[in-house]
Amino acid sequence: MNTQMSEITRQEVLAKKRDRYGRAGKEHKAKILDEVVELFGYHRKAAIRALQRRPEVVVPFVRGRPKDYDPDRLLPPLKVIWLAALQPCGERLKACLPDWLPAYEADHHRLDADVRQALLAASRATLDRLLIPARGAHRRRAATRPGSLLRSEIPIRTEWTENAPGFLEMDTVALCGGTLDDRHGWMFDAVDIHTTWSVLRGLPNRSEASVCGQMDDIQARLPFPLRGLDSDNGGEFINHQLVRYCAGRTPPVAFTRSRPYRKNDQAHIEQKNYTNVRLWFGYERYDQAEVWPLINALCRGALDQLLNYFLPTMKLEKKERVGSRTVRKYGPTQTALMRVLACAEVSEATKTRLRAERAALNPFAVRREVDRQLQAIEAVRRPPEP
Repeated sequence: MNTQMSEITRQEVLAKKRDRYGRAGKEHKAKILDEVVELFGYHRKAAIRALQRRPEVVVPFVRGRPKDYDPDRLLPPLKVIWLAALQPCGERLKACLPDWLPAYEADHHRLDADVRQALLAASRATLDRLLIPARGAHRRRAATRPGSLLRSEIPIRTEWTENAPGFLEMDTVALCGGTLDDRHGWMFDAVDIHTTWSVLRGLPNRSEASVCGQMDDIQARLPFPLRGLDSDNGGEFINHQLVRYCAGRTPPVAFTRSRPYRKNDQAHIEQKNYTNVRLWFGYERYDQAEVWPLINALCRGALDQLLNYFLPTMKLEKKERVGSRTVRKYGPTQTALMRVLACAEVSEATKTRLRAERAALNPFAVRREVDRQLQAIEAVRRPPEP
């Protein structure tokens, strides 16, 4: 018996003996057993077990459950949809896919059935993990100034209790390029509390006439009657002209304001100022008179359709206090159009018109039209140097 043999050598010798033992007849097997007993000092039963044992297959340990999707196949179409839909979170992206996947196949190329099924079946967490390599950081800035007129006559609203469409929070966003000098333009941004329907308009300035001049057009294009307006304390809203406009409607439009320097009172519109305005018009300066007809044509057409027909949003239903934590519960992730179609206050004629408009549109074609008009606006905003 060789007591100095290393374990590695022992296993190599056993592997060769094991191969011979498996192919040998009964008489030759007995001779191989004798060799192993003499060489290693094994008991005869131990030698039999060593020669019959198959080498163990080492399975690498993988933390968590195995992946049932292939990122290399799922990420390319998913990234195209994610970018075209304004980089939504996983929850909103999952709600986008039933509308956007057929449009992707019509607009780009047909997907394999297993890829299509995997994308539709993927959870929001899976979609977020797939998109980790594609995510980027975005900055956010805002500018406003408080108004001083009529504050005592306009009631303060801190929360919404109405359960019907037509109540809008509104704000203005400076397109100043970093220099607030009142010679630049502004974007008027409003969102309906019940349906999350968004409204955008470009303003050459924040005068009372500019804001009130857009109200009739906005009211005419809403798919439901205008019932209430809520603003911050900026002078473009807190003025006699807008108060008279609201009081002169039939029925009158409720006009309320937030508390000064309390942005949470207008959380619905504050969170829309980036996705509705900054993502499209950026932080550049717009001060040319020629751009406003182009901007408002975009806001009434392709951009309005993209935001309200094809980009799902999450809507907070209630908040509960559990110990020291506040638990927020959200309703189903839907587009603004889906919420409008579910409203009993919206007429059937309006619903029929909206369904027909939606059915005739391809979200990728709408997104391309938005980009084309933005390029035309940019060409006017920055004319080529002579």
